[in-house]
Amino acid sequence: MRENDPPVLILAPAGRDAEVAGTILEEAGLRAEVCADLPALVARLDEGSCAVLTEEALRASDRHGLAAYLAGQEPWSDYPFVLLTLRGTPPEARLMESLGNVTLLERPFHPATLVTATRFAVRARRRQREAAAFLHERQQTAERQALLIRELHHRVKNTLATVQALLGASARGATSVDEFYQGFSARVISLAKTHNLLTEDYWQMASLQEMLENELGPYNDEAGKRIALKGPLVELTADLAVPTGMAIHELTTNAAKHGALSVPEGRITVTWAVDQGETGRRLRLDWTERGGPRTAEPTRKGFGSTLLQRVLTMQCGADIRFDFKPTGLHFRMEAPLVEHRTVPHY
Repeated sequence: MRENDPPVLILAPAGRDAEVAGTILEEAGLRAEVCADLPALVARLDEGSCAVLTEEALRASDRHGLAAYLAGQEPWSDYPFVLLTLRGTPPEARLMESLGNVTLLERPFHPATLVTATRFAVRARRRQREAAAFLHERQQTAERQALLIRELHHRVKNTLATVQALLGASARGATSVDEFYQGFSARVISLAKTHNLLTEDYWQMASLQEMLENELGPYNDEAGKRIALKGPLVELTADLAVPTGMAIHELTTNAAKHGALSVPEGRITVTWAVDQGETGRRLRLDWTERGGPRTAEPTRKGFGSTLLQRVLTMQCGADIRFDFKPTGLHFRMEAPLVEHRTVPHY
């Protein structure tokens, strides 16, 4: 039995049957837990590897709770039972049918027989749990792929909107075709750097400062006063860099469409810090807009804000908050900083 295997549940209320069975299994390295009655056993089934129980204990109990549990099992689950019967007495067909995945063991039996039957049951349950974990991982992978496809489509639309905004900003500040071309090209190249940063080697470390500069840099003025970035050097692992890059992109696009970057006098300040908490280091980032159109709470949640909620909170364990002040949007994110780890390539 593996150390992380749940205990074997035992229901044998007559005499010393439970004590003897538990001792046999413990001596063989199988953790055992004795249950007082059938309801107590049913309540512990999810935390057990299998159940060893006597036929007379089933006969004398109300089996509706057990039947309900077995009927409600997940498709991957077929709970294993070892049923102890009396030699020469055929077991009731109804009991066999109600348990489903059951191994019969006639008493009296050699201790090794009980150990072998129980080990088979424990191994069967372990394989079921492994199958459940595999199915859950596949489902999560499918959900992530669907989300990424939606995000890709959304990002393309946002990128086109961003390019359009950069076009307008370049045209307003240019006095000649050549000046417009140079300014517009530089801004598009800066935008492309962010995409390269997020789509290169998945396991690279990414600079938070660089991610912000790549997204917001194209909107800065010549004096560098429209965008203010202030914070320590922070390198993010991809697990946090990719979602944070998505968030910065969404915030920048929203600011270009509706916020501070949609008007020449708009300003954005981004500050960040690293705090040492009880559970480790945490990144705290504040995004503050001012000088743009008057801000109000949106009447509906768009895909961008939904993406931030799902990706940042579910994937990164981040706490995020939107404050739609009349003077401009204030966004705060607090997320745990995961240390860099090396992942093998296959």
